[in-house]
Amino acid sequence: MKINENFLKIESSYLFSNIAKKVKAYSAANPEKEIIRLGIGDVTRPLAPACIEAMHKAVDEMANAETFQGYPPEYGQDFLLDAILENDYKARGIDLEKTEIFVSDGAKSDCGNIGDIFSLDNRVAVCDPVYPVYVDTNVMMGRAGDKTENGWSNIVYMPCTAENHFLPAIPENHVDIIYLCFPNNPTGMTATRAELQKWVDYANREGAVILFDSAYEAFITEENVPHSIYELDGAKQCAIEFRSFSKTAGFTGVRCGYTVVPHDLKFNGTELNAMWARRQATKFNGVSYITQCAAAACYTPEGKQQIRDIIAYYQKNAKTIYDGLKACGFTVYGAKNSPYVWLKTPDNMKSWDFFDLLLEKIQVVGTPGEGFGPSGEGYFRLTAFGSAENTEKAVARIKDYFGK
Repeated sequence: MKINENFLKIESSYLFSNIAKKVKAYSAANPEKEIIRLGIGDVTRPLAPACIEAMHKAVDEMANAETFQGYPPEYGQDFLLDAILENDYKARGIDLEKTEIFVSDGAKSDCGNIGDIFSLDNRVAVCDPVYPVYVDTNVMMGRAGDKTENGWSNIVYMPCTAENHFLPAIPENHVDIIYLCFPNNPTGMTATRAELQKWVDYANREGAVILFDSAYEAFITEENVPHSIYELDGAKQCAIEFRSFSKTAGFTGVRCGYTVVPHDLKFNGTELNAMWARRQATKFNGVSYITQCAAAACYTPEGKQQIRDIIAYYQKNAKTIYDGLKACGFTVYGAKNSPYVWLKTPDNMKSWDFFDLLLEKIQVVGTPGEGFGPSGEGYFRLTAFGSAENTEKAVARIKDYFGK
């Protein structure tokens, strides 16, 4: 028996696990200190009442033999697929079919599992800094090559820095798989319709596939920023889109998302839709009926308004962080179309050193930019998903310490 030695190439623990360990150790040594966590992108507001009501109703149905539900349909309940199709796509003028949507337990799972349908020889391109899952799952599968001082040998890193307004440049050479996330995690920055069209045109010209993570689309406020990559001409021929209810509707603890794989997306005459359908039917057992009822409630008139109110709450937190840091003299980005604030560390401080400083001096937890990739060094991420009270308290602590 042999193990998959690719697992030995990556760090033993995930970025946010390392942060949790550091915070736990500090808390154990300083039990009297109140720690404010603005690091991991986990939500804090309760689920929308419409979702709670739908879940209660579904639980009651599960208690009755006439309405009991067993295994869910492999790719999602029709009532949820119909709601997604009508509200997220047709309402934006996007023509999709229900068979192109696959309900899952979240965008993170799908972003990691999508690699199952691609050859290991494919060359991967990622933004830098980047959500760690994109890179780590390719390492686990054996597609990333060898570890070097600047990342992985078979991964093309596209630097996203202040100098290029945190937007990746089109690769000079051919790549096969392109991960894009807008609004971006971790920088909070966006790409306009014209900027994304360049990527779609490149992918179609090169015969590449775009893996488009749209988990934060509910935070978009600007008209020229697309909510879906399928708003762009030719995208259905080259792109797979990942969506999540986690940040849109607070489902981080409920788990629900979906992936769109258009029938028009073909390579060597083979539809990727059919391949993903086969993969899901084999390896995934579907999302619970109760969860899918809650997700469908997000699209009711009441659910939509309640979710808009929750998003507005986090957007206000983001503005509080952004304005507070700027007032202290920090160079800050993001927040406008995103729940994340991306800041330059002071005095060229290393990002993990800045993490330690915030934790030890003012008991505020964020995420070191270096954990998102080489170009993240010297930057730091704070999230708007805390409570308004804690957000204001954290900003006050930062102002008090750095204002001196």
